[in-house]
Amino acid sequence: MEIQRFTLSNAALPLKTLFSGYLLVVGLGLLFAGGQIMLTHGMADGKLGLSVDDIVYSYYGNREEGSKLVSKLNGSMKDNAPPDVRMAMIKWAETGASEELWDSRVSMDVDQYCQPCHANISGLPDLSNKDTMKKLLAVDEGQPMATLTRVSHIHLFGISFIFFFVGWIFTYSTGIAPMHKAILISVPFGFLIVDVLAWWLTKLHPGFAWFVIIGGFGYSLAAAIMIFTSLYQMWILPLRKNHPVYPPADAT
Repeated sequence: MEIQRFTLSNAALPLKTLFSGYLLVVGLGLLFAGGQIMLTHGMADGKLGLSVDDIVYSYYGNREEGSKLVSKLNGSMKDNAPPDVRMAMIKWAETGASEELWDSRVSMDVDQYCQPCHANISGLPDLSNKDTMKKLLAVDEGQPMATLTRVSHIHLFGISFIFFFVGWIFTYSTGIAPMHKAILISVPFGFLIVDVLAWWLTKLHPGFAWFVIIGGFGYSLAAAIMIFTSLYQMWILPLRKNHPVYPPADAT
């Protein structure tokens, strides 16, 4: 049986500090990523909280409601304009999107309620541009292929690096069978692949939306277990060894 000579509990203080700083920042980043998902994908159906409908609307599209503009106004953008303004935009989109009404009212509403974000946040379409608005009047078919391709390779490259270093630190933990440790290290990579592939499959058929939720939850849970286990063994376990709850009885 191979003896593990270097462990998290007996690591030098500078190394523990380095590992802990990385794990804490990554953990905080995962929390903010979850919050960002709740505020973007989680609002696709107009209700706070992530649901299967949110995933379907994000990747497959809300094709029953018609245009992407109407879908957004009834979903994630619902609270960004007064109800009368929002309903006027929806009516304009559903009644032919006339040039006259665009020039007389809709364009001014867009400038007041939409452009403050769309003109200043990278990645959001410029709604003051008529050609851009015409594209949003087409049937909502979810994320375009170009966007999916870009986000997929960013996710696969970026998040796999995070899981690599989290898993590498976790390899120095003790009290866990090598096979169990190997399985836990591999789980985030497997679920990451499931998550990204499910985006593409959901784009083709809404029935695959569940796999997006399963993939995201699976790799988040596995990463959280490795992070908390590593932090525990670096800082709490040595204290428990030095100050046991039940000290050994005196030899007689």
